[in-house]
Amino acid sequence: MPVTVVRFNLVEPGATPASLSARYRAALDMAAYADEHGITTVQTEEHHGVDNNWLPSPFAFAGAVFGATRRIAVTVSAVIGPLHDPLRLAEEIAVLDLLSGGRLVTVAGIGYRPEEYALFDVEWRRRGRLQDELLETLLKAWTGEEFEYRGRTVRVTPRPFTDPHPLLLVGGSSKAAARRAARLGLPFFPSAHLPELEAYYKERLVEYGTEGWTMMPTAETPLLHIAEDPDEVWDRHGKHFLHEARTYASWQSGDIRSAVRSAATSVDELRAEGVYRILTPEECVELDLDNLVLHPLAGGMPVEEGWRSLRLFADRVLPELHG
Repeated sequence: MPVTVVRFNLVEPGATPASLSARYRAALDMAAYADEHGITTVQTEEHHGVDNNWLPSPFAFAGAVFGATRRIAVTVSAVIGPLHDPLRLAEEIAVLDLLSGGRLVTVAGIGYRPEEYALFDVEWRRRGRLQDELLETLLKAWTGEEFEYRGRTVRVTPRPFTDPHPLLLVGGSSKAAARRAARLGLPFFPSAHLPELEAYYKERLVEYGTEGWTMMPTAETPLLHIAEDPDEVWDRHGKHFLHEARTYASWQSGDIRSAVRSAATSVDELRAEGVYRILTPEECVELDLDNLVLHPLAGGMPVEEGWRSLRLFADRVLPELHG
């Protein structure tokens, strides 16, 4: 049985407050529907100051999802660690872990957009040191014991639900990220299928005498949309996938490696690449992948089309996977 994921980043170019509010409410309704139908995970993410209204507050969204669901996990992939106050983030995650009964998964990355650091007046060149401090602080804070923090003694309450602490992974595509995860004995989440980096992480675990594991995207993890007539949906709505693909491409320099990487400049090129795929229910079942990632509201996709995709997935794909 593959892991099934519904991804939301709530992008809507040219949105009004009313239309964006409707999109947020639809995403919550979709999360509840996914929960009722046995989908494994809601995935969300963090970006700031983006013209297309990319979700900047994944933990607020996660809290709303937890209030609307009972079983589904929420993965924040990824939180941009150095942009957060370590003590406040420890509290936020602890509260969400308590509210959800342990359903929150946090992937901590350092980001790759200097303009996000500038927005919050955080020094880009200090991001590695800030990430070290953040991760070390979270692990100490969640013990419920006093510890030294920036020259003073502090204690963070309440303790989280999950023992010894909420699931926290270190994300990234660099050796520095792999070393950081291994040194702290935290799981490693490479941002793409990077087996050589996974091997490096395992070597560092031995070096540091720590234990950990890797959650790595498979070589093929397309973003999916389900339709009765894929040709029609590509024609009508392919522009939304292209918008997201071009946004990602504009952020990624040569040394950034991501599972979502596209060089397409047209809908036809995007379709040929296979990073985004519109499939019939039968084609989706035949993929036979370990992870199926549905992206129903990609790039400002109309809400009603997102619902069509999700319902087809639940009605025609999931029963075949369970079978």
